[in-house]
Amino acid sequence: MNDFLATDPLSLKNQETNHLSADVISGATVCVRNVSWSLSRTKQTILHEMSFDLSSGRILGIVGPNGAGKSTLLRLLYRYHKPTTGTIEIGGTDIWKITARMAARKVAVVLQEHPTDFGLTVREIVTLGRTPHRVGFGGSNGAQDGHIVDAALNRMDLNGFSNRSLGTLSGGERQRVMIARALAQEPCLLVLDEPTNHLDIRHQLEILELIKDLPLTIVTSLHDLNMAADICDEVVILKDGYLKASGPPEAVFSTEAISGTFEVEACYERLAPSDKNLLTFNLKK
Repeated sequence: MNDFLATDPLSLKNQETNHLSADVISGATVCVRNVSWSLSRTKQTILHEMSFDLSSGRILGIVGPNGAGKSTLLRLLYRYHKPTTGTIEIGGTDIWKITARMAARKVAVVLQEHPTDFGLTVREIVTLGRTPHRVGFGGSNGAQDGHIVDAALNRMDLNGFSNRSLGTLSGGERQRVMIARALAQEPCLLVLDEPTNHLDIRHQLEILELIKDLPLTIVTSLHDLNMAADICDEVVILKDGYLKASGPPEAVFSTEAISGTFEVEACYERLAPSDKNLLTFNLKK
């Protein structure tokens, strides 16, 4: 069940008859209220109590040093872990007060690591995204599913790859396939775990452009703070399982906050001719 939720969650705010298109698919609000998570056996608290809200259609970046709790927070959002305390609501619905299948129609997730080859074609992999919408054992919505898969492939510019095996694709192309699979689920919330990890600069930029154009609410973990400042409407800074700050990047990413969180000396430099601020870092002396 956890594997199913980790790759197949999604939903539209409307009905299952809707097709994947910019004028139909839409985001949902996210409300994290007094949420914490502890290990069940040792009771060790991994994520301390925190609250934040995200408006529909916004992009939230989760940043912090290794071990800060970023992946744990993502797992709570896509219903892999159940909060020890508090609630998580997507579009006003507590994701633990609905069935696993219904939760899988509300949240889609693209994980950091995925198999290099399922023995399936790109189209077959993207079609797996329709699993939460199927009726009965092995049921299918026929032509409707086909239209939605076509739209997901088209949005990710994968039409020419439909019959290719996943193992023959580059890292950036495989990532686009996984995002297309998530989109085929028709989610209102898309969770991304380090979507640009292991990608070269070109593929990083391609993935980021695709993400920015999606008409969804998006929560993503990122290591690159300049990247987070560029694409995210809101950011959350975590350290040692605590929420240290949240809000717009320009308000949250102060040199003091970044220096204290990552234990480095951070400063802003003005770039020319782009006239943009760039965070730079040095080890503390």
